[in-house]
Amino acid sequence: MEQDRRQLIARTALQVLAGGGARALTHRAVDTRAALPAGSTSYYFRSRTALLRACVEDLAAQDHGELDLLAPLPAATDAAALGEVLADVLVRWLSTDRERHIARYELSLEALRRPELAETLHRSGTAIRDRVAGVLADLGAGDPAGRAQWLVACLDGVLFDRLVGANAGAAVDREVIAATTRRLTALVLEPA
Repeated sequence: MEQDRRQLIARTALQVLAGGGARALTHRAVDTRAALPAGSTSYYFRSRTALLRACVEDLAAQDHGELDLLAPLPAATDAAALGEVLADVLVRWLSTDRERHIARYELSLEALRRPELAETLHRSGTAIRDRVAGVLADLGAGDPAGRAQWLVACLDGVLFDRLVGANAGAAVDREVIAATTRRLTALVLEPA
């Protein structure tokens, strides 16, 4: 029960961040949005920093869940298969998971001024890149760690551009996204 309540608060805090930015994130705003009794959020997360850290940790848990979906990929042996799976992930992130990734960018900006948050965000990002490197290694990529860094950065660039960048208003067209991810994975998996 307590873990469920913590997760509810963290996920609601991510919604508040996505909807109103870092300034909108208060304990009271989370209580209200989650329809919790006043003081619930501050009971579980005493400080704003603790609440922000909970957001980062929940984002990491959700990201690892996404990577668990990629577990069957080592059975695929070509870049096109990886490109299609990554296209599905990006389309989901640009549509049903849109708020989560807007909140991620809010947290990234907040981390510029909060070293304790930056450390948690960095640790999370490193763990994700390590897992992507494992998938790439299983698919035969040369320098999987280096290529994972590059691939994650490129995917994040596409995501940023489509969520808050110059193409934020563009329709989410799966085929356009898939053409991009197929090109990226062809490069990532080409022989060294």
